[in-house]
Amino acid sequence: MPNSRIDTLIADLSRRILILDGAMGTMIQTYKLDEAAYRGQRFADHTHDVKGNNDLLVLTQPQIIREIHEQYLAAGADIVETNTFNSTSIAQLDYQMQDLVYELNFEAAKLARAACDTYEAKDPKRLRYVAGALGPTNRTASISPDVNDPGCRNTSFDELVEAYTEALRGLVDGGIDLLLVETIFDTLNAKAALFAIDQFCDARGIRLPVMISGTITDASGRTLSGQTPEAFWNSVRHAQPLTIGLNCALGAKLMRPYIQELSRIADTFVLAYPNAGLPNPLAPTGYDESPEQTAAYLREFADSGFINLAGGC
Repeated sequence: MPNSRIDTLIADLSRRILILDGAMGTMIQTYKLDEAAYRGQRFADHTHDVKGNNDLLVLTQPQIIREIHEQYLAAGADIVETNTFNSTSIAQLDYQMQDLVYELNFEAAKLARAACDTYEAKDPKRLRYVAGALGPTNRTASISPDVNDPGCRNTSFDELVEAYTEALRGLVDGGIDLLLVETIFDTLNAKAALFAIDQFCDARGIRLPVMISGTITDASGRTLSGQTPEAFWNSVRHAQPLTIGLNCALGAKLMRPYIQELSRIADTFVLAYPNAGLPNPLAPTGYDESPEQTAAYLREFADSGFINLAGGC
C-alpha cells in the first residue's frame, strides 16, 4: 500500500542523519511524581502500588507525556517513540493492570501523534513521525529463570505473540507511522513481536515499516540470549526492517564496535540510541558518560558513516 509519508522518511534517511527522541524515563523522573500522582483520580483505589509504571501516565498525567514529546520535538527530533515500553499484558501484570493494554497503547499513540501534528503544522515541509514502541517484556522465551531447571520458561512464543498483538491494535488505532521493536535482549522475544506484526498487518491489509534495536548487555559483545551483532542481524533480517540498530546498556563509547559491525554487514539503515553508560555514583552526572561525551561519540559515529538515525535511551 503506497504511503507518501514513509516514502519521504526513506528519502530523508538516504540523504541525512535523522534524530530519534531521547529517554522517556529520566524525563519523567524530573517531575518527581509520587504514588498519588501516578494513580490520579481514576486509580486512587487500585489495590497494587503503581509508582514506577511510567506507561500508566498516558492515562493519569497525559499533559506530562505530551510535554515531554514536545520538548524532544523542539530539540529537533524527527521521530518520537510512544510511551509504551511496558504496555503489554505480560509487563503490566506486575501492576495488575493487564486489562488496560489496548487503552495504554491507543492513548500513548494519540499523545505522540498530537505532538507531532503540532510541530508539522509549524513547519509543513518537515514531517514528524510517531514510532510505536514495543518493548522486550520482562520475561525471556529463551532462558530459564531457574538455575536449577534449565528447561524452565516463564513465557512462550504464543503468549508473546498474543501480548504483542494486543499492543499493536492500540498503537495502530492511535495513529502511529511505524513500529519500533526495541531493547531486544532475547531474539526469540523479538521474533514473536515480528511474527505478530506480520499477522496483524496481513489481517488489516496494511504495511508498517519496522525498526529493530537490540541491546548488548556486557563486554562479551553479545545479547543476553547469547548472540553477537552479526548473529542478531541474520536472525531478524527476514523481516526486512527499515532500520537495524542497538540501544541502551553500555553507553556510546562501548557500543562503537558493535554499531560499526552492524554498519558493515546490514543492507538497511542503521540506528544507534545509547544511554549514558552504567550508573556510576562517583560520576558528576551519576552515569559513566556526560551528555557532552555521549554527544561526541554519536558525532564520531556519524562522521565515520556508521549510522542513519541517532537518539538517546
